[in-house]
Amino acid sequence: MAKQTLTAAQRRLRDLAKKHGTPLMVISRSALKRQVRRFREALPRVEPFFAVKANPHPEIVKTMVGESTGFDVASLPEIRAVLAAGAKPDRLIYANTVKPVASLIAALKAGVNLMTFDSEYELDKIAEHAPRARVLARVKVPNIGSIVELSLKFGADPSDAMSLLIKSKKMGLDPVGLSFHVGSQCTRVENYIQALEIASILLKDAQLKQLPLSIVDIGGGYPIPHFDHEDDPFDSSAPVIRREIDRLIPGNIRMIAEPGRFMVGPAVTLVMGVIGKSIRENKHWYYLDDGLYADLSGMVFDHCKYQFKVMRNGRTQLSTLAGPTCDSFDIIERGEELPELELGDLVYVENIGAYSSASATSFNGLEPAKIIVVN
Repeated sequence: MAKQTLTAAQRRLRDLAKKHGTPLMVISRSALKRQVRRFREALPRVEPFFAVKANPHPEIVKTMVGESTGFDVASLPEIRAVLAAGAKPDRLIYANTVKPVASLIAALKAGVNLMTFDSEYELDKIAEHAPRARVLARVKVPNIGSIVELSLKFGADPSDAMSLLIKSKKMGLDPVGLSFHVGSQCTRVENYIQALEIASILLKDAQLKQLPLSIVDIGGGYPIPHFDHEDDPFDSSAPVIRREIDRLIPGNIRMIAEPGRFMVGPAVTLVMGVIGKSIRENKHWYYLDDGLYADLSGMVFDHCKYQFKVMRNGRTQLSTLAGPTCDSFDIIERGEELPELELGDLVYVENIGAYSSASATSFNGLEPAKIIVVN
C-alpha cells in the first residue's frame, strides 16, 4: 500500500492541511471570479445577483462586490453583511417572500426597496411597513426534476399574479416585475423554457392592462457537476436559456438572476483527516473529523452527492465513511470504493462551496472546518 504520485492541486491541499490542520475548507478566489465570468459570458442579458444563502462567508461576499454582482438576500443579517462589504443598496433584492416586519422596516431604512411577494398577506405587510417599495410577483413554475422543489413552498399561481400586481399598484407600491425559481440544481432545461413562457404571457397581459413591467428575475438553480466523469450541465443548458430569453422576453426588459450554487460550489474544497478506523459489517470504517452535522450538512439539507477522494493508491474495497460525532446518524457513505486508509490520511471533496459551511453546526462541541481563502 503506497501513497500515489500527487497532482499539483493535491500537493497544495496536503500542504495547506499540514499548515492549518483539518477539517479545512479552502475557498479559491480565482475560481469565484471564473464562475462570475462564465455566467456573464453564457447569459449576457442576465445580471447575476449572488444568492448569499448559498455561502455567506465574508470573503466570498467581498469578492462578489469586487465583481460588481448584485445580491439576492433573504434576511436582515444578510442585508447588513452585504452592505457592510461595500455593496450599494440598489444592488440588493430582498427575495424572501415571507419577511418579518422588523426586517422590512430596517431594509427600507437601509435603502433596500426591491423585494418579492407571492400572497396578498405579504402585500398588506409590505404596503404598511415599506410603502412605495418596488415589488416583483414571484410566480409558481414547474420544478420537475430539480433536486430541491422550491415551488412547493413559494410562488403565486400564474393565474393570480396579475391580480396581485394590480392590487399592489392600488396599495401605493411600485409593481416592477416578475420572478420565478425552477428549483435548485436544475438539470432539466425545460423548466426554464416553461417558466419563461409563463413570464412572457404575463408581461403581455400586464402591457394590455396598462401595468408595464420592467424586470424579470429568472431565479437560481443553475447546476454544477459533482463528479469528475460528469459533463458540466450548465454548458448545455445556458445556450438554450439564452435563446429562449431572446425569443420570449422583449429587449427593454431588465433580466436578473439569483445564482448561488453555481457561483460558489466549484470554488471550495473540503479537506478532512482520518481520525479513527475499524472493521464493521465486514468492511473498513473510516471516521473523519468532519461529517453530516458540520460541513457535509449539504448531504442532508441539500441532497448533495459528493465524490470523496484520497491521496493513496492500492486495491479498492467497499468502505464506510463516518463523521466524528457520537450520533449514529452521522454516517456519511456506506459504499465508497477506497484503498485502505491509515490514521492521518486525507479525504477531500471538491465542489462543496454551496450549502455546506452555511448550514454547519458545532454539535458535540465539534467546530466546523476552519476556512481559508487562497487566490
